[in-house]
Amino acid sequence: MKINLLHTPEGVRDIYNGECARKLAVQSRISKAFHRYGYQDIETPTFEFFDIFNKERGSVSSQEMFKFFDRDNNTLVLRPDVTPAIARCVARYYMDETVPVRLCYRERTFINNSSYQGRLKENTQTGAELIGDDSADADAEMIAMVVDALKSAGLKEFQVELGQVDFFRGLVEEAGMDEQTQETLRELIENKNHFGVEELIAEQDMPDGLRRVFLKLPELFGGFEMLSDLLGQITNERSRQAIERLIKVRQILEDYGAAGYVTCDLGMLSNYNYYTGIIFKAYTYGTGDYIVNGGRYDKLLCQFGKDAAAVGFAIVVDQLMLALARQNVEIPLAVTQTLLLYEPAAREDAVRTAAEMRGRGESVCLMLRKRGMKPEDYKDYARRNGIARICYLAENGGKETCVV
Repeated sequence: MKINLLHTPEGVRDIYNGECARKLAVQSRISKAFHRYGYQDIETPTFEFFDIFNKERGSVSSQEMFKFFDRDNNTLVLRPDVTPAIARCVARYYMDETVPVRLCYRERTFINNSSYQGRLKENTQTGAELIGDDSADADAEMIAMVVDALKSAGLKEFQVELGQVDFFRGLVEEAGMDEQTQETLRELIENKNHFGVEELIAEQDMPDGLRRVFLKLPELFGGFEMLSDLLGQITNERSRQAIERLIKVRQILEDYGAAGYVTCDLGMLSNYNYYTGIIFKAYTYGTGDYIVNGGRYDKLLCQFGKDAAAVGFAIVVDQLMLALARQNVEIPLAVTQTLLLYEPAAREDAVRTAAEMRGRGESVCLMLRKRGMKPEDYKDYARRNGIARICYLAENGGKETCVV
């Protein structure tokens, strides 16, 4: 009989056995790091109304969303981003809360990427949101928590890059650029396209000092020392305040002991429309994309009816797991301690013994021995599944234990 194997759709994958165990272990470590900072868990629906993720609120375009209809003909989407969904929740359930709200999550996001991009369409994210605090201390807490979470996951070498949306917006406002020109310039700067930036700026009418700042933008990354020098070249207040905010956040990170993991990149310009201030991404080697993405979004909750500042981030767990694997980072797992193998006549004794062991907190896999299976077959099975030892109960009541 011909067997037809069923495959997964493009852009999704199965995660099983040891890989799944390692992923769950890493997620658990990260969640514990969040809880140490006083963050509480929240879950949002896998699908929401399309309007929750419209152009002003969303991180992806409409054509990149998975859309469908309910029986009342409402347009629904699989969640492409967690932040707008949490903003909706906070506006509904914490409307009258005046003290900052700290929330964390483990969710899946769904983005209908083009096949040539080579990215997964379903990703696991774990992240945190701090609602109701517009201070530099809140920004610093987020970044310090990113550092702690990545260290808890097992990473040793990584870098968090800080940018500032308002720095760029202040410059384009001063230059009087229209939206189309701003978007073109943003893409050129994000791609570090020096020649493209130079060509576009040459076509604009602006003061020479401002022109020089624009031409430097793709190169404004590295240590924070450059920010003090840059302040003397900036004349508009919005960009100056953005730089001063970055300097203050850096100072607070010194108190956390996290400043050594942080650099500055004023050429970092996010695609997320709702970001309003500081933005940041974390990178490590072994993966070609960022493993953390975050920033401040002080105007997003207003769209849901609550006037509250907010800052948050998401760790892309799939990218993090790829980096950990390529860096050969060992992830200790809670293994099944014992395979309790028994003959049919020893079933009662086996069930009783397994219950006693489980009552003591031990992990036990109870298995009836099949005829024709050799002891070495079970040892191979135990090795493949991370089982530490085999205990064999014979028909005559005899018991044998071996370490795998």
